[in-house]
Amino acid sequence: MTQQNGIAMGNDFFRFKQFTVRQGGAAMKVGVDSVLLGAWANAAHASPLALDVGAGTGLLALMLAQRYPDAAIDTVEIDAEACRQAIENVEHTPWRSRIRVICDDFINYAKDCCRRYDLIVSNPPYFTASLKPLDMKRNIARHNDSLPHRSLLSESAHLLAPAGILAIVLPPAEATTLIDEAATYHLFVKRTLCVHPVSSKPVRRILVELSKTRYPENLQTLCIEKTDHSDYTDEYKQLTKDFYLKF
Repeated sequence: MTQQNGIAMGNDFFRFKQFTVRQGGAAMKVGVDSVLLGAWANAAHASPLALDVGAGTGLLALMLAQRYPDAAIDTVEIDAEACRQAIENVEHTPWRSRIRVICDDFINYAKDCCRRYDLIVSNPPYFTASLKPLDMKRNIARHNDSLPHRSLLSESAHLLAPAGILAIVLPPAEATTLIDEAATYHLFVKRTLCVHPVSSKPVRRILVELSKTRYPENLQTLCIEKTDHSDYTDEYKQLTKDFYLKF
């Protein structure tokens, strides 16, 4: 979904309350999907070891660093230019000592990683059979050829601590498929958030938390705008108020 509620300067900067995201070198710019995920995903405890799969601009890592003052956060990104952008963004924040940006393929990283994470977040590529954009960087960022969802699930299951959470945002069809496939890797739904642009429109995104433990169903819904488009809903404002300047 397209971005809103911050201060965008051209396409190169996006300003939040406590940090600014420079995004000129990133294939995928700041978007509502990542902001929702970064504000919604919850770690099992207050000082988690967290991992962001697919750093992009570093936005998710920065949001987690703001929300969890004692967290240590790793973020992995395959694209070298995006890595440089994420490092630049991290270096301009008070949280630079707690965020580690790793330029690597996630599957390769997971093979040699000895850490076990309390929270893994990802706004993963999800297009599988559509026409691909000519821009190769954007192609990699948007299509899951380089990181199939089964690989994201299997490696995340390996990297999660026993009480760890994997939190993902996807369109409805892809989220349903991923949830079904997650059981193969002994990952089960803990919470789900269905996001409507407005109440009269279909669900556009689903946020899901997966855990190694089975939990009772916890299905939530969120509408971004009021039905008449006059304003954002109170629920959306409450979720994102610590980040968006407008709230």
